[in-house]
Amino acid sequence: MKCTGNKSAKYKKARRRRSIIVRLMTVFLILQCFAAAGIYYMTSNSKEEHLAAEYESSNYNQSLYRGDLYSADLCVAAKDIDMAGAPDTSTLKAAALFDVEGKTTDFAYKVHDKMYPASLTKLMTALVTFESGADLSETVTVSANADSRKFALDEQTCGIQEGDQLSLESLLYGLLVYSGNDNAVAIAEHVGKSADKFAEMMNEKAQEIMATNSHFVNPNGLHNENHYTTAYDMYLIFNQCMKYDKFMEIIQADSYQADVKRADGSSIVIEWEPTSYYALGEAELPKSGKIIGGKTGTTLSAGNCLILLDQSDSGNPFISIVMGAETKELLYQDMTALIEGISDGKE
Repeated sequence: MKCTGNKSAKYKKARRRRSIIVRLMTVFLILQCFAAAGIYYMTSNSKEEHLAAEYESSNYNQSLYRGDLYSADLCVAAKDIDMAGAPDTSTLKAAALFDVEGKTTDFAYKVHDKMYPASLTKLMTALVTFESGADLSETVTVSANADSRKFALDEQTCGIQEGDQLSLESLLYGLLVYSGNDNAVAIAEHVGKSADKFAEMMNEKAQEIMATNSHFVNPNGLHNENHYTTAYDMYLIFNQCMKYDKFMEIIQADSYQADVKRADGSSIVIEWEPTSYYALGEAELPKSGKIIGGKTGTTLSAGNCLILLDQSDSGNPFISIVMGAETKELLYQDMTALIEGISDGKE
């Protein structure tokens, strides 16, 4: 008689062991799948972050980008900011005081509201010219579009005429010192080949420096419903212009004499003086702080506008801006209040 009981028990025991092993292997394989998925996810995300950082470092302006957020080297203002001695905001549309070195906004009033920039536009015209890499010693021949005689009598012009020849540098002086609308067109046509193409360059540059609430349709700021900016965007544009030594040289000029060759072969010298009442002695200088230079702008729709580079008594740089002041008198009164409000307390 054969004994089968022990074999049957052994067989069942072996089968249970194999079942346990299979289950353990299944769990192990599942864990491996989860681990592999996790590694892939982290690697993929890391790669995406790396690519994003690489894109930002190559596409954001190199002089501002530091590997962190774009705003790391900029003053920011998410809402209105008050300060002691601030100007009366009931007579203006927007105003701000930016501590360039401290990277703080000391005063802000409606800095993100849509505004018409008037001739503050010419700061962007200058910036696009500087960043285009154009040779400032190049000779520019004035076209019929830039002829000062084509502009209205109440529009600021430098007096250049069709066929005149002068350097691009001279045109920039007339643009920023005397605020010539004719010079703006001459520059735009030379650098952008046409005023319309130059306006496209202005908008591209605005996007590049994060002045995303601005849109330009001309190089001089003559009023157009689709030509607008904000006080904060003007700060961004001015701040970028300050990176160019030639810009800093021009805005500090007491006057400029341009050598111009006329179409008939004769030569003349045209002298341009600043439009700022501070520079002309028509507005009392602030009792504290120092004005380095800046840009004026006025149209009926924009009101009276002024942006300046100032220094505290210890030499720290500040950018002050007033837009939409009701009168010239109030414009300089408000600007003086901003400059006298500059404090070195954060040093």
